[in-house]
Amino acid sequence: MADSAAPAAGGEKSEKQPRSIRVVLLALMITMMLAMLDNMIVGTAMPTIVGELGGLEHLSWVVTAYTLATAAATPLWGKLGDMYGRKGSFMTSIVIFLAGSALSGMAQNMGQLIGFRAVQGLGAGGLMVGVMAIIGDLIPPRERGKYQGMMAGVMALAMIGGPLVGGTITDNWGWRWAFYINLPLGVVALVAISAVLHLPKKRSQARVDYLGAALLTVGITSIVLVTTWGGSQYAWTSARIMELIGIGVAALVGFLFWQTKAAEPVVPLHIFRSRNFSLMSAIGFITGFVMFGATLFLPLYQQSVQGASATNSGLLLLPMLGAMLVVSMIAGRVTTNSGRYKVFPVVGSVLMIVGLFLLSQMDTGTSRFTSGVYMAVLGAGMGCLMQITMLVAQNSVELRDMGVASSTTTLARTLGSSFGVAIMGALFNNRVQHVMAERAGALGSKITEQSAQLDAKSLQKLPAAAREAYQHAVSAGTHSAFLLGAVVAVLALAAAVFVKEVPLRGAGPDKQAGGAAGDAADVPPAVAEAV
Repeated sequence: MADSAAPAAGGEKSEKQPRSIRVVLLALMITMMLAMLDNMIVGTAMPTIVGELGGLEHLSWVVTAYTLATAAATPLWGKLGDMYGRKGSFMTSIVIFLAGSALSGMAQNMGQLIGFRAVQGLGAGGLMVGVMAIIGDLIPPRERGKYQGMMAGVMALAMIGGPLVGGTITDNWGWRWAFYINLPLGVVALVAISAVLHLPKKRSQARVDYLGAALLTVGITSIVLVTTWGGSQYAWTSARIMELIGIGVAALVGFLFWQTKAAEPVVPLHIFRSRNFSLMSAIGFITGFVMFGATLFLPLYQQSVQGASATNSGLLLLPMLGAMLVVSMIAGRVTTNSGRYKVFPVVGSVLMIVGLFLLSQMDTGTSRFTSGVYMAVLGAGMGCLMQITMLVAQNSVELRDMGVASSTTTLARTLGSSFGVAIMGALFNNRVQHVMAERAGALGSKITEQSAQLDAKSLQKLPAAAREAYQHAVSAGTHSAFLLGAVVAVLALAAAVFVKEVPLRGAGPDKQAGGAAGDAADVPPAVAEAV
């Protein structure tokens, strides 16, 4: 464990514990912000980047290359941390991310930028996993709830501030600084982690499972490409999409078979024997599905229908993110004080269903205040779920599997977001095009044949009748997308009901109980010795 977390041998050491933990946590939060902030800053700078580098036809690959590399690398970083030590693998991922950021800022054409974004994504795959796994090493689950608000706050700050920071940097310093801004923050995190974080060094005698890693990478890449290209660049029934689905299914089936044979599997399948871990992975997938779908369509609705400014698009999500932050802090404090947590996945799922249903009822006459209240309900639901899923998942495995548990849960949420954006996006686009054709005839079909999501300039150029038709179409599209989200969220509630409330390891009155005999499957004996 970390020196800062180990029992003190003397008074002087004891006094230093809180300060060293705080320094490590600050560095971890900076790293977590790097992982979350990057895409949002870069997204705002993309029009300027295309204007200078050209290559508009390859624009989507700037994001896709980063996403693919991140998703594929996530489980590998978790396993490397378990095998060779958390600190070394985490610092390596930061260095790779910073190298990719520096190279992206120096890119001279779109091809170079896409390649350097892939390098950046490889490092990014280890950032969030490393943060969660190190927190899992340093802080017992029972005490970890105290820090949920901090993590939720970083997430809210990144989602609100990303577009604003990206726009400011691009307008005043140039788009290259959208990448260079990562460097000073990353160096601060590296120095703090190097100086203060002390974890035991590991050296596994087993070899890395290269075949398993390759099969998993091919499977994840195929899934992400299907959800990225399906319904946009290629029809869902096209030969290219069918090929990717076939390759993805074959690779994942092969991966699962090989994991039962490998000496040191990338994802040890025994972690899924824990009912709680499997259920939390499912809830994480659904939370990612809902959350990223909501953050895509809510600003679009408010800009197109309610006339909000695109410049302040991050602020439009403030009711949802503010509620998520407050509820996450409350949930963390209650969990720490009582050791109870099952109520939060259940209540969170219910609030998520209600919030999505309310959002599906918005139309062209819904006020900003009303939509803000609906968003707050959804945010409260996600606040109950965001960090609890990781906490319970980590509590359900042995310490030696902390990395793969963190990476698997993170990957589930990432894949959920890919599916959410793709499926809700396809439903939204189809509904918008249908309503536009119905209300504006041939003109309506022509307006949305390239894209169902019009920017502010395109919207202002439309005739008044066409603009009104588009507002009704967007309302209908968001209705369908959020209604689908509400239906999917019912699955999260079903999973939450079956969660077994196993006492959290660590400080608190519940520790002395040690859990009931029937909990043995979810509380491995090796964990108590390690903690």
